[in-house]
Amino acid sequence: MAKGVLIAAMDFSNVAADEFNDWYDTEHIPERQRVPGFLTLQRWIGLENPRQSVATYDLDSLAVLQSPGYRVIGGENLSPWSKRVTAKVERLLRYEGEQILPGDATAPVHAGGLLLVGMTPAPEVDTAFNAWYDTEHVPALARVPGVLCARRYRTSAGNSKYVALYHLSRMEAGERVDPDAPACSRPDHQSAAPCLPELRARLGTPGSNRRPDEVCTLLAVAFHDMRTVATERA
Repeated sequence: MAKGVLIAAMDFSNVAADEFNDWYDTEHIPERQRVPGFLTLQRWIGLENPRQSVATYDLDSLAVLQSPGYRVIGGENLSPWSKRVTAKVERLLRYEGEQILPGDATAPVHAGGLLLVGMTPAPEVDTAFNAWYDTEHVPALARVPGVLCARRYRTSAGNSKYVALYHLSRMEAGERVDPDAPACSRPDHQSAAPCLPELRARLGTPGSNRRPDEVCTLLAVAFHDMRTVATERA
């Protein structure tokens, strides 16, 4: 069975940073770490906006989110602390998806950066888009030094039909992406950093000169500073 993922991104500008981080790191993630089927749990801070946070949870399968162990801590069963904090944050993304490439990989635990790319291709290019992404784009990126892991997910509901997670060896604070830099699929690139322009600005279809926003709805956000990493408890 394919691995699942739960991704939750928030803007916590309206919450004291100390309280938000304490809540996430000492209550929210440990609660989920105790649920059977939660595997690797990570939380990252936004590269361009340090008041944005994303948590990624690798799951045995999406069925974990319907299990009694998860239901008892979610929804109406959130703790008073969780209800107080989440009432103040802005939810940027909640995504539940099934891993379609490679299918059973979990997140590396020593990454230095994370790039999240959400995509919803136009219906008429969906098949060609996925064939290009799976057979050319991701394999090319996986060969670039500094790209530790590349995974793709699909959902039947949500703002982005597909999400790709790229774990990188580093992501420097204050780094900016140059959309005119060379594409990272060229074999002469020697670091992960040149990957960012293609990932964020060159998502076209094979043999097409169409702009990315003519092909699909695109969301791309970079994160650094892995604040929290946890694995399932025995």
